Amino acid sequence: MFWATVAVVGGITLTVLSADKFVEGAASLASRLGMSHFLIGLTIISIGTSAPELFVSTVAALNGSPGLALGNALGSNIANIALVLGATACIFPLIVSRPLVRREIPLLLLITLFLCALAYRGIFDLFAGILLLTVLPTVLFYLTKKELASGEETEIHSLPIGFSIVLTMGGLIILLGSSEALVWGAVEIARFFGVSELVIGLTIIAIGTSVPELAASVAAALKNKTDIVLGTIIGSNIFNSLGVIGIASTISPFVIERQVLQRDLPWTLGLTLVLYLLARFSVRGTLTCSYGILLLLLYVSYLYHIVATIVPNQ
Repeated sequence: MFWATVAVVGGITLTVLSADKFVEGAASLASRLGMSHFLIGLTIISIGTSAPELFVSTVAALNGSPGLALGNALGSNIANIALVLGATACIFPLIVSRPLVRREIPLLLLITLFLCALAYRGIFDLFAGILLLTVLPTVLFYLTKKELASGEETEIHSLPIGFSIVLTMGGLIILLGSSEALVWGAVEIARFFGVSELVIGLTIIAIGTSVPELAASVAAALKNKTDIVLGTIIGSNIFNSLGVIGIASTISPFVIERQVLQRDLPWTLGLTLVLYLLARFSVRGTLTCSYGILLLLLYVSYLYHIVATIVPNQ
């Protein structure tokens, strides 16, 4: 149990740090090799804050723990909306841009509905995985094109090519190793407490891998760029829903547990709808501290719901 806990804590820390360096190095290297900023934004930068979820879920699926992968993706989406946005809004009022209300948030709501429809087949299989991964490039292209049309360039730090290679390869190696340690520790903790891997993915792993979104949101707010906080969260949730779950389904098809259909998917859809309503009807286009407190209370309610519906492993 001790080493499992060390693996989880150390795995989360190294995963978050190495993901940031991997994305920074890969973006710089791609720019040095002549890739356009638009294409870099469409690919590398788009998955930046979701890299921990992507690698952890991929490793979990490869290791035969698809429930952990699904829990990580859904739990991260829930944590991004209720915990990350809630905590950030409690510190800084968040500006809601009109394009987000008209385009991006409805798009996220539509994708969440699509994910729920696929889930109610009772299985995430190869068909579902390919379908999700087929939709992803179109959505990323649409979002990045709209960002480019707004006149905002993707910010890429130019680094020496040797240093870029070191960051990319080193970040990738540490990211893979820490993801492996994190998945092992999570499985061992689940076995120790007699709960499903899904529960661990929805709670400990989801909160841990949502740290980049929280850090990015607070950093943006500190720079008085609160209008991009919502964009970061929406982009991350879209990639989690289509990319992370799509890859996990393709690697290791899995039957969906009853708790996911009755608890986690409704919470994911419900919180996405709440986000839309808050953004749509917010006073002066701002998510204030009172909205943040509401979101945090909803997250506490979700955690209580998990505890109340835990089914011990036999």
